Amino acid sequence: MDFQHSQASHCESGVMSTMLRHHGLPLSEPMAFGLASALSFAYLPIVKINGLPLVSYRMPPKFIIKGLQKPLGLTMRFETFRDPAAGTRRLDELLGEGHIVGMQTSVFWLPYMPEDLRFHFNAHNVLAYGRDTASGDYRLSDPVFDAPVTCPPEALQKARFAKGALAPKGLLYYTTGKPSEPDWDKVIPQAIKKTTRIMLNAPLPIIGTRGIRRLAGAFERLDANAVAQSKLFIGQVVRMQEEIGTGGGGFRFIYASFLQEAAAKLARSRLDELAENLIDIGDEWREFALIAARMIRDREPLDPAKLAAKLRQIADREQAFFLDLRRAA
Repeated sequence: MDFQHSQASHCESGVMSTMLRHHGLPLSEPMAFGLASALSFAYLPIVKINGLPLVSYRMPPKFIIKGLQKPLGLTMRFETFRDPAAGTRRLDELLGEGHIVGMQTSVFWLPYMPEDLRFHFNAHNVLAYGRDTASGDYRLSDPVFDAPVTCPPEALQKARFAKGALAPKGLLYYTTGKPSEPDWDKVIPQAIKKTTRIMLNAPLPIIGTRGIRRLAGAFERLDANAVAQSKLFIGQVVRMQEEIGTGGGGFRFIYASFLQEAAAKLARSRLDELAENLIDIGDEWREFALIAARMIRDREPLDPAKLAAKLRQIADREQAFFLDLRRAA
């Protein structure tokens, strides 16, 4: 198969960018991310990852995959399985038919992952594009890596059928039709407006800029005497930001790149200016993570109130940014 691997910043947008390019529509990862309106923030105390609340800086898994269908005239098929053996047989059938196949997996069971990155996170996306004829290992395009990788069948099956939060249930997805060049003057403003609604007008107070403030309140409520538990909570937020799925600052940088591309396609210099603003906000997220990490490692005193104040400062900046972006769109 004539397949070209590409490294990306984030797994789901990277997989979709690679899949679309393979099917004849060259679309950058930032454009895929932005057109799907994937930028967000959510503090979800009732959803637990490793026993601690989920903090997300983008929309839920599969949102990018599904969100690109309408603007690109793209038809996709999604399949899940109760029986792991049936899921493996179906993957082999699709590869035999010449498809490239997206899959949701658990990072923990992928043996090619470095050990320090192998933890129980069930929403990592990869592409399968063939099998090694000698070993039977699957040939995978994992956007995290700069070159294709291989994975033994037993390990891939475990990764596809891992249990727990965001369990993939063997999810496969692939195109059933060719994508088409969109009307950029229409789809880009629509996508931008949708993102501003998510960040400014979500009905739940745990989403968008209100969600950032809700997380700040959770930091303030941490028990100063329960140092170990407080550090676990803070460490979870930092890990979700910096190690899982690109994180807070990283997603802001991807969206800023989308705005720069949008500025060129629509000839709107204001979007370029706003992209620079969002890069500054991404830097503030990274600064927040650095301060938090220093507290966890006892390089400065544990001060949840200081972290809460930093989060509220970021929330204020993001609210102003998305109001400006709404006007520009």
